[in-house]
Amino acid sequence: MKTVSVWCIIIILFAGCKSEKLNYEQLNRTLLSYAQVGSANMPEEITEVNSPYFDAVFQRPDFPSAIDSVFPGGDIQQHIDALANMGGGTLVVKIGSHLTGRLELKSNIHLYLEEGALIEFGSEIEHFLPVVFTRNEGIELYSLGACIYAKNANNIAITGKGKLRGPGEGTVRQRTMTHDVIEKLVLADTPVEDRIYDGKTADYIFPPALIAPINCENVFIEGISLERSAFWNIVPTYCDNVIIRGVNIHSIGIQRGDGIDIESSRNVLIEYCTFNTGDDCIALKAGRGEDGLRVNRPTENVVIRHCLAEQGHGGLTIGSETAGQVQHVYVHDCAFDGTDVGIRFKTRRPRGGGGNNMLFENIRMNVVHSALRWDMLGSATHVGNAASRDHQVQPNKLTPRFSDITIRNILIENSTDCIKIDGIPESPLSAVKLSNIVGKGERYLIARDAQDITIDNAVFSVEDQKIDTINVRGLIQTGVRFEETVDISSSDRPERRD
Repeated sequence: MKTVSVWCIIIILFAGCKSEKLNYEQLNRTLLSYAQVGSANMPEEITEVNSPYFDAVFQRPDFPSAIDSVFPGGDIQQHIDALANMGGGTLVVKIGSHLTGRLELKSNIHLYLEEGALIEFGSEIEHFLPVVFTRNEGIELYSLGACIYAKNANNIAITGKGKLRGPGEGTVRQRTMTHDVIEKLVLADTPVEDRIYDGKTADYIFPPALIAPINCENVFIEGISLERSAFWNIVPTYCDNVIIRGVNIHSIGIQRGDGIDIESSRNVLIEYCTFNTGDDCIALKAGRGEDGLRVNRPTENVVIRHCLAEQGHGGLTIGSETAGQVQHVYVHDCAFDGTDVGIRFKTRRPRGGGGNNMLFENIRMNVVHSALRWDMLGSATHVGNAASRDHQVQPNKLTPRFSDITIRNILIENSTDCIKIDGIPESPLSAVKLSNIVGKGERYLIARDAQDITIDNAVFSVEDQKIDTINVRGLIQTGVRFEETVDISSSDRPERRD
């Protein structure tokens, strides 16, 4: 028996589909397997992008013909600067271990890491001084920046089959801020030029990302491996025309060890990447709270395809810092095999923003917790009483909103919750269309504070079939059915590439 809360206005039409009834075998045939996505499958060519939201041509950059090489023991930054003074070119990082402090790319510089080349970054605060302008967790400040940093550069690249390794044990990790949320420490009314965190102005620092260009155009990252980050791994901020393809990111066990975070950037392609992370695998962000509203720059025109997320908090996450809005996002033909959550949408009442106009399709997932998750309230640890839906808040400029989201052709091989929605009472999740879904899990649907949600042509095999809702209006289900089992046996489950 399916039960519906009295708080919910719902239309349920369990009619058969006009076409062939959706089932596991049918959907499984149409989706890429785990062995067909990720870095091991990256082609040489960048194929055409077909987004319903924007037109863009993504292609490999060209660089001046000058070529230089740096061997272990050489000064990488010195070689970068020399090439830049010549108008640019390619710096080949030769096989072996290279220990360095922060590197800064300049316009028309291509940093190429040979297979077997390792760039290992210093572990002490002084390796990343002087401080540089950056954005940390959605707030502008001057801090350590990134292991590879660039500002106001045009036409830069990091490619090859080599590896980047972040700081080891030292003052960078020992003095990283972990005791509070950043907006309580970096106050919105403090001028940006006075927000200096160099290890002397406070007894903590904000740690460097591994790669973080800011205010750059034409950024190309391909083929490299990243490990042991002190913070987020790849973080383009205020950038235009970004291509990230074929990277391998490993940050398991690292708190806030996100894989790729797109911050207030536009015209972005992420493809054929493989993730094993200590936090979200891919996250789209656009600033935090008052500071994010001041900057007011969206993340927009993003395509994510053919990526493999193996371990991480979320396979693909929107938020939770979205003050400038996240919009015009197209995610397709990806696979999440072992992440905590599949597709996750995060906002927080004090952080503003949200997102709209997003399409997710042709995605296979095997997740630990929720497959499709809207978490718009967060936890009391980070936002106090605002994490409770019973805490009354009047709509204001920091009230976030998610709307106009389409999710279709989704195979949920395993989950706890197939669909779990926690909206906000004063700003319900709205205008979400879910269709062509085969799901297996413990529970079918939990929803709080949502409106105009459509679920069409779906089959679920769950222990708990009831619809558990509070303050939900306009939930429409057509062609939704339940089966005792959705046959996803180990014999026909697509193999995973090690």
